[in-house]
Amino acid sequence: MAASLIQPASPSSSSTMAFGSSASSLLTRSFHYLSLQSLAFSESRARIFAPNNAKCNQPGPFKCVHGKQVVPILNEQTLPKFLESARMEKTVNRNSDRLKLFSGTANPALSQEIAWYMGLELGKISIKRFADGEIYVQLQESVRGCDVFLIQPTCPPANENFMELQIMIDACRRASAKNITAVIPYFGYARADRKTQGRESIAAKLVANLITKAGADRLLACDLHSGQSMGYFDIPVDHVHCQPVILDYLASKAISSSDLVVVSPDVGGVARARAFAKKLSDAPLAIVDKRRQGHNVAEVMNLIGDVKGKVAVMVDDMIDTAGTIAKGAALLHEEGAREVYACCTHAVFSPPAVERLSSGIFQEVIITNTIPVAEKNYFPQLTILSVANLLGETIWRIHDDSSVSSIFQ
Repeated sequence: MAASLIQPASPSSSSTMAFGSSASSLLTRSFHYLSLQSLAFSESRARIFAPNNAKCNQPGPFKCVHGKQVVPILNEQTLPKFLESARMEKTVNRNSDRLKLFSGTANPALSQEIAWYMGLELGKISIKRFADGEIYVQLQESVRGCDVFLIQPTCPPANENFMELQIMIDACRRASAKNITAVIPYFGYARADRKTQGRESIAAKLVANLITKAGADRLLACDLHSGQSMGYFDIPVDHVHCQPVILDYLASKAISSSDLVVVSPDVGGVARARAFAKKLSDAPLAIVDKRRQGHNVAEVMNLIGDVKGKVAVMVDDMIDTAGTIAKGAALLHEEGAREVYACCTHAVFSPPAVERLSSGIFQEVIITNTIPVAEKNYFPQLTILSVANLLGETIWRIHDDSSVSSIFQ
C-alpha cells in the first residue's frame, strides 16, 4: 500500500496538546500517515476511517499502480513544516543528472515513495533467485560516474536481504559508480552491538565490516538500536532520527499536555524516551524496570514514575515479539494509566507480536514504514507513518554535500 498525503482532521475535543517552543515549528502540519482500519477512495477524496478520523483532500483523479488507486506524495506546494524551510534553501542543488536510486526487494513500496518525493524514477535493476537460492543482480542502466543510492532494509528475512544488498553494492562498484550509499532504513543485527556473556559475537561490527568491504562509501540508517553502532563503520554514517514523524502525528491528538507521560519500556531506552518527552512540552518521564531471562523473553518487575490517570506514550526503537512493550503496557494499566499508546520506528513483528499488540491493552500502535508490514499483520489499532519524505530530503542533501542535521533544527 503506497503512502498517501494525509492531513489530520480537526479534533473533536477543544483541548490540545501543548508543545515547547523549540519544537513548535516542527510539530505543526507534518508528515502524513496511514491508518489501517478501513480505506475508501473516491475520485476527488481519499478518507481513512480510524479513531483519529484522518482525511485527505486531493483534487483530481488518482493514479493507479498495479490496479490500485494511490494518492500522490507531497509536492513542492504541500510540504510538512519541518521540511518546508529545508526545501526552500537555495544552497541545496536538486540536479539529478548524476543521482541514481535503486531498490532492493525488501521494501519496494518505501523506495517508490522516496523516488516520488524526489521527483525521480527508480533505476532499472534485475534481481533474481536461482533454484539453489543464490542471488543474481544486474544493473540495467549505466551508473558510471554517478552518485548511487541503494535502498534496502535488512529486515526479515535478514540474511537474504543483507546478502542481496551486498551483491547490489558489488554490482555498482564493478559498474564504476562514483559513490555508493547504502540506504538501510532498518539495520539488522544492530542489537548484537556488544558482548553480554562470554564467547558471544558482536555481529553488528561484523555486518559493518562486510558492508564496507563490499564497496559502500557511505551508510544512511534510521534510528539505530544504539548510537555506538555508528562507530563500527570505517565509512561516514548519516544517522536519521524518525522522532519528528511520530511527534507530528501525536500533535494532531486531542491530548492535554498535563495528562501526558512518556514511558521507556526498559532502562536502556531512557535517553531515547527523555529526548522524546522533551519535545512534548518537557512531559514527565516514567520507566518500566524489567529483568530479561533470555532472548526475546522479558519479565516486568516494577514502574518508576507516576502514570495514574494519565495518557502513557511508550517509546522504543523497535517492536520485535512485543513481549517487553506488552508487559509494560499491562503494568501501566495496573498502575492506573487511562490510555496507553505504543510508538516505535521499526515494526519487526515476529510472532506472537500481532496477538499481543491487538489484545486491547493499547489505544493505538504507531509505527513507521521502515519495514514493510504484511497485510496479515494489520489490526485495528495499527497506524503506519511514512518516512519517505525524510529519507528523500536526506538523500538530496547527501548528494549535494549539504548539512543533514539542519533538517531537524
